[in-house]
Formats: sequence, C-alpha cells, structure tokens
Amino acid sequence: MDSGVTVITNPTVNVRLTSTLSSFEVQRRFNRGISIAELKGKLEMIVGAPASCMDVELFSISDKFLQKMNENEALLGSYPVDDDCRIHVVDRSGGQMGEFTDVSKVEKFELPDDAYDKRTDTARSFMKKQRVGRYNEEEMAKKKAENAAREEEQKAAADAIAVGSRCKVQVPGQPTKLGTVMYVGSWGALEPIPAVLW
Repeated sequence: MDSGVTVITNPTVNVRLTSTLSSFEVQRRFNRGISIAELKGKLEMIVGAPASCMDVELFSISDKFLQKMNENEALLGSYPVDDDCRIHVVDRSGGQMGEFTDVSKVEKFELPDDAYDKRTDTARSFMKKQRVGRYNEEEMAKKKAENAAREEEQKAAADAIAVGSRCKVQVPGQPTKLGTVMYVGSWGALEPIPAVLW
C-alpha cells in the first residue's frame, strides 16, 4: 500500500484572495497538492507580505470564517477549500493598508525642461528632427490660418442671422424642424451658434 497522500477531488481550486495590505480582491488557481508553506510563497508575490510574517485564514463561499491555515507542512487540499472560497492574508510585518498603492510616498525623478531639451534620445528630440506635430512650423501656421478663416466665416454667418428670424434646422438622420432664432453669439468656449426656439 502506498503511504503517500491521494487527492480524490479536483486537483486545482479557484480561490479569492484578500489581505490586510490591500482593499482589492483577486482570484487565483492553486494546486491542492501544494503545502501551506508553498502557498505562502506564492501569496507573497501576490499580496506583498513576507511569507514568514503572514497568517493565512480560510473563509467559506459566503465569507464565513472557517479556520486558520497555520500548518506549514499540511497540504492545501487537507483544508476544506472549495472553488470561490476566500483566503485572507494577515500581514504581521507591520505593513499598512495601501502602503504599496500610495504613490505620494514614492520619490519621483524629475528632469527640468531645459535639460530635457538638451537630450538627443527623447521623444521631443525625435519629433523635432522629424518635424512632427507642433514642431512642424509650416503645418502649424497652416492650421492656425485655417482656424482663423473658419472663425471669421462663422462670425460672418452669425452676423447675418437676426434674433426673431424664422429658420429651418436640418440635422442628418433627424426630421427637419422649423423654429425661431432666440439668441446669436458665443456660449463660453463654443463657436457662435444661434439658439432656436421650436
């Protein structure tokens, strides 16, 4: 007779993972044949808590506490772990909730604009060499002239419309509507548009 342990259920289990270090819940699949020590090693990479400083707790599908999983040599399959159970990692190393997600604590590298301009291996340098986007003076001047001409044309069209005039409004895909012009002018950053009362 073989003295090894035989797993007679599905060899893998899908569980939800939570920890005291994060408010997020993730799902992972584990082999039931791994030891709790091996599970802690895998959990360390997921939750960020050191395996030597973690307590592992098992919760049911309905989030009812079942038991602690503290026997490092025991197999994961020796615990009542089913698909969609929750394994909760308690970090005893002193880590704080959100410690790994709060970027305000991270020292940031900042490069002054003039130093960035001097570098030759940047996106800005490439765009200048290739005369792309705002670094193409001819194209930018052309666009500026087109915008000025369009604004002038729209202003002339708006000046030709009088408040109280009757109008016909045609929008593609909509029925034609008749109305009365109630306002002509700019609305904030919008172009001059007549307001129409139906």
